[in-house]
Amino acid sequence: MPRVVKAVELPVLSPLDRQAGPLGRQLAAQLRDAIRSGALRPGELLPATRLLAASLGVARGTVVDAFDQLAAEGLLQPKGGGGTRVARQAANRAATAPAAPADYVRPLPAAAARYAEIAATMYPLPAAPFAISVPTGRVAPDDSWRKLSNRVRATRVGAPAGYADPQGLRSLRVAIADYVRRARSVVCTPDQVIVTAGTQQGLYLACAVLLGENDQAWVEDPAYLGITALLESTGRPGRIVRVPVDADGLRVDEGLRRAPHARAAFVTPSHQYPLGMPMAPPRREALLAWARARNAWIVEDDYDSELRYAGHPYPALQGQDSRHVVYLGTFSKILFPSLRIGYLIAPPDLAPAFCGARIMMDRHPPTADQHVLAAFIAEGLLDRHVRRIRKAYADSRSALIALLRATLPPGLAEVQPIDQGVHLLVWLHASLDDVRLARQAAEAGVAVRPLSVTYSAQAPQRRPGLILGFGGYALDKMTQAAQTLAALIAQSAPGR
Repeated sequence: MPRVVKAVELPVLSPLDRQAGPLGRQLAAQLRDAIRSGALRPGELLPATRLLAASLGVARGTVVDAFDQLAAEGLLQPKGGGGTRVARQAANRAATAPAAPADYVRPLPAAAARYAEIAATMYPLPAAPFAISVPTGRVAPDDSWRKLSNRVRATRVGAPAGYADPQGLRSLRVAIADYVRRARSVVCTPDQVIVTAGTQQGLYLACAVLLGENDQAWVEDPAYLGITALLESTGRPGRIVRVPVDADGLRVDEGLRRAPHARAAFVTPSHQYPLGMPMAPPRREALLAWARARNAWIVEDDYDSELRYAGHPYPALQGQDSRHVVYLGTFSKILFPSLRIGYLIAPPDLAPAFCGARIMMDRHPPTADQHVLAAFIAEGLLDRHVRRIRKAYADSRSALIALLRATLPPGLAEVQPIDQGVHLLVWLHASLDDVRLARQAAEAGVAVRPLSVTYSAQAPQRRPGLILGFGGYALDKMTQAAQTLAALIAQSAPGR
């Protein structure tokens, strides 16, 4: 392991005053205060006495005297030729800052409370059953990703460079356009593709580009928390029109009744999140007819679209009308979430606007992994990977359904199989609190999400339930987690 030398700069030192007494004493006092306040930490290496003397404009002997004094106090530890470090035991002598009064509450901006609530609600789950989209075991990318990554990086194409294209790497946009054409029946050119940091950023861009200050937006009820939290946090809580979902998907007739002049509709037509059903063809036609008649926009989150286990995947809505649909996709579910690469496909006349909004967020996406992903798609490795994980996920899904049916307490919980995606639903008895159960499960090492929070507070169809991901978890781990969850549900029964 290479030797690491960290000599800290000392911006904590103020200029020494030659009229205020001995310079060595002043320097020792400043260093002492820096150590006690934590500005200088135990074990840190101080600059060489000669360098420090030159920067302060004093004689080297002045610095040596100050170091010797603090060494005698046990705050510094000379190491001979290895320099001088803050003593390890100095931590025991550090003074603590005065605590604020117990009743002190600092006033914060109104937005701060909203963002803090989002952080508490949309926290990442640990990599344990039944967290969604944790690529472990057979669903994790195989060695082909690692080998390709090494090969691409060896060519230096992903080496650090200047500013890049805000829409994303051209070769990746070409690969994405070809992939969604083949896999999702999406109609687009590479110039319509905007590479994002995932679906959430795509939703943010869609809100920024499509919605004016007073524009209403249809949102499914229940819905992904990412879109409801986004609209609420950007000052549009009164503009969200929650539209109920039934077995055929979004109730377009109810949307027309509640807000016929809405500017956009945020939907998951191929695989509704969280309930799992696809939008029926008549509903799709009705939604597109509304968008054309009102010159409105449909934002299609094509959630988990590639992972269907009974028949062919449903085609994307965008393929039926590329002028009124903004399409969002991501590689988080089929590859791995930490990749942080997704994509937005804009109608041709809106692509420049989305590009400008992308620039305002973070200028452009990081380029190194874009090169790897572009090659991964172009060489057919993504298609092979999707085929492999579709089989692995199908096996995990079947195993989890069997486990839950065997372990869940009858009358209190019932599993609802979903033939697409990477999660199942467990409906709970109306008397149970799914938020409390999710919290108890987390304390027991089981990762689940509560279902009721995805509904609006006024939704008459709101029910308690749990969202369980089935990832690539080993059967023994899923068995143990299912038994733990079943026990918690039984303990929560009325009268227990």
